[in-house]
Amino acid sequence: MSQALSPRPIAGNELLSIVIPAYNEQENIKTVYERLSQVMSSLNMPWELIFSVDPSTDLTEERILELRAADPRVKMLRFSRRFGQPMAILAGMEAASGDAVVVIDCDLQDPPELILDMVALWRDGYDVVYAQRRSRGEETLAKRVVAAVGYRVIRRIAEVDIPPNTGDFRLMSSRVVDNVVALKETHGFLRGLVGLVGFHQTSVLCDRE
Repeated sequence: MSQALSPRPIAGNELLSIVIPAYNEQENIKTVYERLSQVMSSLNMPWELIFSVDPSTDLTEERILELRAADPRVKMLRFSRRFGQPMAILAGMEAASGDAVVVIDCDLQDPPELILDMVALWRDGYDVVYAQRRSRGEETLAKRVVAAVGYRVIRRIAEVDIPPNTGDFRLMSSRVVDNVVALKETHGFLRGLVGLVGFHQTSVLCDRE
């Protein structure tokens, strides 16, 4: 039997952590920071931005440190060697201090402005708010077919429900983050791990850029 949602009281000092995995993203670092800064100024709540970085061959790390020098809310985790995006996400989640954590890619295909809706739904009582594409019409036919078949296979073999047309872009409450991190998984399939730990989930529709 499902439980009713209980809206979270707005204390005015909730911290939002934003985790961005990064590898060779020197051209995107400043742009994603600026877009996120505009979004967070609209929310008027404290925030931190955690870049979780695989050692890069370009100036990604230097760009992040430049931002850090100007804005102490910017933080950087750097792996000793390349572990890949899934592990970078989990490391960023473990380091986050927020009452809620948003994971978003650095390439801005997912619109940061959607965070406004995610936070509103989190305050309504949802523990997970994930972005779901309206359509995959911009992709090639072959890629759409592969995606459709992949989700069909997942539904048959998975023990948890993984909504179609979703990625890692999502907001999670701190208790979801704590439970996912406590699993100590190494494969880092975030959509599966979040589904496994449960809690109230909902979606917001988006169009990818």
